[in-house]
Amino acid sequence: MTLDPVATNPNHYKVIFENDHVRVLEYTDQPGDRTTPHEHPNSVMVTLSSFRRRLYSGDVERDVEISAETTSWLPAQQHSGHNIGDTPTHVIFVELKDSAATPDAAGALGPS
Repeated sequence: MTLDPVATNPNHYKVIFENDHVRVLEYTDQPGDRTTPHEHPNSVMVTLSSFRRRLYSGDVERDVEISAETTSWLPAQQHSGHNIGDTPTHVIFVELKDSAATPDAAGALGPS
């Protein structure tokens, strides 16, 4: 059984870029929406909207409120969530595929 959020929650997550090093996901939802359990590798999260949500991981639940234009480090985790706020959520996740940086001469001067 996969816990890839794109497979478990395709109405909320979509891949907007992917290469050998990162996968970039866009996440959107509406007030009251819930996700099923899924997992993320180490990631950077960029919030494009402010939101309030309840996160569930096993028997633990935690409410979070994050302002728009916040950039955060997220360690690898498995959870599900519930938008408990009054606004839609819009977030970008940059999921890291590898932990070691390796120089790439072809891309050293800019994006490829």
